[in-house]
Amino acid sequence: MAVPSSVLKVEEIQGRGRGIVASQPLKAGQIILTDSPILLYPVSPISPHSSSFCDHCFKSLQHQSSIVSCPSCRQYRFCNSICLSKAHGFSHSTWVCQALSQLQTNSVLVQQPLERQLQARFLVAAYNLAVTAPSNFQILLSLQGSDDNDDAAQFLHSVISSLFSGSYPRNELFSLQVTSSLLAKDKLNAFGLMHPFSENDENRSVRAYGIYPYASFFNHDCLPNACRFDYVDVNPPYHADGLNNTDFIIRMIHDVPQGREICLSYFPVNENYSSRQKRLLEDYGFACNCDRCNVESNWSDNESVEGDVEEENGEEVMVMDDDDEEEQNENMEPSDNDNNDFPHAYFFLKYMCDRTNCWGTLAPLPPQGDALSNVMECNVCGKLKSDDDNLNIDDKGQDEVAMED
Repeated sequence: MAVPSSVLKVEEIQGRGRGIVASQPLKAGQIILTDSPILLYPVSPISPHSSSFCDHCFKSLQHQSSIVSCPSCRQYRFCNSICLSKAHGFSHSTWVCQALSQLQTNSVLVQQPLERQLQARFLVAAYNLAVTAPSNFQILLSLQGSDDNDDAAQFLHSVISSLFSGSYPRNELFSLQVTSSLLAKDKLNAFGLMHPFSENDENRSVRAYGIYPYASFFNHDCLPNACRFDYVDVNPPYHADGLNNTDFIIRMIHDVPQGREICLSYFPVNENYSSRQKRLLEDYGFACNCDRCNVESNWSDNESVEGDVEEENGEEVMVMDDDDEEEQNENMEPSDNDNNDFPHAYFFLKYMCDRTNCWGTLAPLPPQGDALSNVMECNVCGKLKSDDDNLNIDDKGQDEVAMED
């Protein structure tokens, strides 16, 4: 499956499998991919609930005045009648409505861990996709991940099998092997749509999971050169024609030359070496050997980025003098980090958001023609700041940036 972007191409990369590389030089802030989900499913447990998000577009319902419920099950809420109508034709079809209602009363499943309940919800969404959008279902099956046919797959296949009725045209697609394969696709390719950012919430949680077929092609790196943005609840601070609120936008963090692999970080870049390795192995099945990990694997538990530590607002932050920062700037390109003992020091200074409990990644706003933007945007909290003078831009400034662009 080719990536729908003239600036990217898919290649087999030695030791890393399939990945995405730049087919031409790319600029900081450049939008290299806009990807729409082929499947979304909520994280809320399988039980009667009053979700705080629309069960179709997943916008927050906090300030919505026209909320409607599904007239059949009365359990799922939508921000307006338009979302309800779209959901009935796709994500919340008659069979999905009936299936989810049955899952709520399945005494065996509701006693299972939340992860197992979420997997059952995903399988309902996936098998519904086979009926509502067969071509997208085939795309889902083509993604990375092979069936394990373990105990979890067998249990969940039995649960889903009990949900089929006259409202679902059961066919040869439904099998234990397909169920097992679908679970593997979900584990390796699902992206989370996060709850809105709050400085008071250290553990930001997921509101929904989605399968984004092209974004899943990007490999991981602990010092990424691109990052993903979503604008579920807000409009982007720049013009974006035809953007749906659940679309992902992949933007470059800094310049890269033609032929360089484009990588995302699968989680916040502030996590330490042991935590990153454990998470990647458990969730994605591989050990990372990127430049940063190769350096940090030789550190003791007490070692950290070289630099002075100062206290700011009650928190310890790493600071560097001007000479150190200038030297790191000269060595920013990942390929130049082979002899750099601390390849991520400059990345933390320039590209990590300093807002409390954020840990997001900063990338410039999209360039306007040949003119690069000097405004950086955080992909977690959305804060804008000037790259020139490191000054934050307030909410009024965000509006002005949007109008200027």
